[in-house]
Amino acid sequence: MDKLPNYVQLESPLEFTRLVCALERMPRVSFLHEHNGKKVLSVQMDLLKQKPVIYYTPVEKIGHYLCYGFNAGKEQLELVDTTIDNSKLYSPIIKIKSLPTSLKPDSNISTEKYQPIELEDLSSLAKISYGFEEAPFPLFAFPYNKHWFVGVFMNFNEDGPSYFCHVSLENEPTKPFLKYTTTKNSEPEFIDHTGEHGYSYIKIIKLKDAHPLVDYDQIQ
Repeated sequence: MDKLPNYVQLESPLEFTRLVCALERMPRVSFLHEHNGKKVLSVQMDLLKQKPVIYYTPVEKIGHYLCYGFNAGKEQLELVDTTIDNSKLYSPIIKIKSLPTSLKPDSNISTEKYQPIELEDLSSLAKISYGFEEAPFPLFAFPYNKHWFVGVFMNFNEDGPSYFCHVSLENEPTKPFLKYTTTKNSEPEFIDHTGEHGYSYIKIIKLKDAHPLVDYDQIQ
């Protein structure tokens, strides 16, 4: 079973809900199952050399949907049983009784790693995060060696290596979105919401710890 998945924990259920709902045309499906003796919500976001990369968060309450929206300019997360409010986004929760062996976590340390590419500035990160899709890839943020890395995981061809294109920040990004524009000569900035017209937005997802699949030996 050399293709067992890697599980990466997010900082909180809100980070998970932003990942599956925010800025998505159609929210992703969330899977509820047991992981390391706890109930967790999980979603697969990538393949690293054919090994699934699954992001998860432990949860205490259980509902049928993750409900995501804004209240007074701040993000709001609820676990609900219906989808009555059309102003909100809903991720359906699929409850899995037992996982097949192929979806259980790999007990060995993965030898496959993302190769780091450090970018010069947030503007470069914003531009590359759009990759080859119309919608931007999520940015993942985590602490490493007294800095905060914010970046996007991507590969440029299916058979080649995967990369972590990132910037290094002195301080923790405390706001969940990066706002930028291509029509004005202005730098991207971190903000709380996505309501201002005329700008593009990229969601930022915080991890609980440093990402376990980045090859830090290549970072200078």
